Amino acid sequence: MPGAKDFKRHAGLVDSMATTVGVDLEEQMMRGRLSFAALEDAVLACTGCHKPGDCEHWLATRDGTVAAAPSYCRNADLFRQLSGG
Repeated sequence: MPGAKDFKRHAGLVDSMATTVGVDLEEQMMRGRLSFAALEDAVLACTGCHKPGDCEHWLATRDGTVAAAPSYCRNADLFRQLSGG
């Protein structure tokens, strides 16, 4: 089971990926489009990824907002739904 350090890392990845694809998670929660439980599930899904370094590299090489998360992102569908796509 992931430890606190892993959860923090993956929570940061979820937030960074959402921002990179133009999704403001806090705003989506305030609008009622994303529950806290769904956000927790997104972080848990991310912790199941065995290559978080790939996401970190992908995020580090992006400048500004992009159209979509990479296909290997376990939360790509969630981000697509929240962005209205």
